[in-house]
Amino acid sequence: MTDTAGTYVAAIDQGTTSSRCIVFDHSGAIVAVDQREHRQIFPKPGWVEHDATEIWSKVQAVVAGALARAGLRADQLSAVGITNQRETTVLWDRATGKPVHNALVWQDTRTAALCVELGGTDGQDRFRERTGLPLAGYFSGPKAAWLLDHVPGLRQRAERGEIAFGTIDSWLIWNLTGGTDGGRHVTDVTNACRTMLMNLDTLQWDPSLLSAMNVPEAVLPEIRSSAEVYGTAVGQLSGVPVAAALGDQQAALFGQTCYDVGTAKNTYGTGSFLLLNTGDRPVPSKSGLLTTMGYKIGGEAPVYCLEGSIAITGALVQWFRDQLGIIRSADEIETLAASVDDNGGAYVVPAFSGLFAPYWRSDARGVVTGLTRYVTKAHLARAVLEATSWQTREVVDAMYQDSGVRISSLKADGGMTRNNLLMQHQADVLGVPVIRPRVPETTCLGAAYAAGLATGVWSGLDELRSHWRKDAEWTPAMETSVRDREYRNWRRAVEKSFGWLGEDGT
Repeated sequence: MTDTAGTYVAAIDQGTTSSRCIVFDHSGAIVAVDQREHRQIFPKPGWVEHDATEIWSKVQAVVAGALARAGLRADQLSAVGITNQRETTVLWDRATGKPVHNALVWQDTRTAALCVELGGTDGQDRFRERTGLPLAGYFSGPKAAWLLDHVPGLRQRAERGEIAFGTIDSWLIWNLTGGTDGGRHVTDVTNACRTMLMNLDTLQWDPSLLSAMNVPEAVLPEIRSSAEVYGTAVGQLSGVPVAAALGDQQAALFGQTCYDVGTAKNTYGTGSFLLLNTGDRPVPSKSGLLTTMGYKIGGEAPVYCLEGSIAITGALVQWFRDQLGIIRSADEIETLAASVDDNGGAYVVPAFSGLFAPYWRSDARGVVTGLTRYVTKAHLARAVLEATSWQTREVVDAMYQDSGVRISSLKADGGMTRNNLLMQHQADVLGVPVIRPRVPETTCLGAAYAAGLATGVWSGLDELRSHWRKDAEWTPAMETSVRDREYRNWRRAVEKSFGWLGEDGT
């Protein structure tokens, strides 16, 4: 493009707790943001649901809000990209456009027993060679199977082709491009690979996996690349190309410009997700990580990653605030934690929904260990923050074991990176610098970059690299002996969280 001064790309970020739309200019700077929270529905302990109709309504509201704040009309946007909470599962009626049940959120644990049953004598690794994933309630395929078996009459309707399945990207793209009137039923490789139904080598739905999980092919979206025009929006974005979809963690990787083998980023949100670019070949994990897609740009070769998924990091601060009432706002935890020099011997392991990488223990539950009468609420605040750093350290160690790659630095993004005490502790326990970018909204930025690549707004990855800027950097300052001692104590605390649930989930 010759004139780029008036070039704008929008990104819709459908997160776990809120819907957001951000408009970016050609330099990758934020022009306007609008964000709205949606309800978290907890029908039973361990069950987490969202109302997909509410989510679509909130998305429409934030799109309108972001355009109004930017002072732009829809026809001034070059493209819109989607990024989303990945494994959250929606089934909807193709004729009415209405969900047949609340969406099952990635945090939902109701499929734990089903996953044990599916594993049979092979256990968690039954499908790992084809999918890169361990059998766990985290992923979408078992969630879809659960809905098909538990909503009366749904399986028969699905087999007749009346029902559509999708992760949140598919639900939004279908609605954006017309819904019941010609909406496109697609997903991208980064979301499809989180279902346990896509073959990592072929990048297509795998018939043997569909058969094993008893999910009919008729419900599935078409798998596409992460950056291409899927269709044209109708309604308030009428005429705008819908041109990218990336799972939220892959979008953050893309927005952090981790395009080279060995580059890594960690996103600190509700949970935390560390991705390491391993290039054009999937690297099998023997250390409890996920082998997953990084991204695929149009017809180019796919890029793979190792991923360490941590279920609870920012959500632990929310628990500390909302359930315990020790702080009134999330920001207060840094001041409280900084009022003491260490954790006082206390450790908090936030296995609220089991443990994800590198353990994959659905039988784990949260524990607080090392309590003495010396421990104050300030020590607990520090232990809450340190839990995020130690969980990240475990993932980085596992990545080295699998790939032989030692990261030289870690690019960090997400809301928790505003906490300077946490970022310093993260650098301390990793022993490498932690770097925060100038544009912290890297998830939305990645979706915008991919949509802009697909529509010619940006020329290629080199141009995107040139836009990345550092905002802050933390370097290690902890003595090695202290780091090693604290890590040993953390690992002992984690072991205390194991074995709280039986195989039947009770």
